[in-house]
Amino acid sequence: TENNMEKAHSLILENRKRLVLSGVKEVVSFDETALSLETDLGRLEVRGNGMHIDSFDTASGDMTVSGDIYAAVYREVSEPRGFIKRVFK
Repeated sequence: TENNMEKAHSLILENRKRLVLSGVKEVVSFDETALSLETDLGRLEVRGNGMHIDSFDTASGDMTVSGDIYAAVYREVSEPRGFIKRVFK
């Protein structure tokens, strides 16, 4: 949508050891093996081992995570109306 185009979000994975993110709105859940974030472009699930949040600036939405990172998956979190709307476009 047009609103998503205006928002900035980036994900940079360096050597599978350091993840640099922008556009993070909130940390939904976190432990050393799983990180769930709400970003400007949807829910992001990160999996790994020994993960640590090194920094998170709530004002700018910038975050740095370190550890052994092996997966990053975006999940669409939409209201039921949105699904129905897409089906009957």
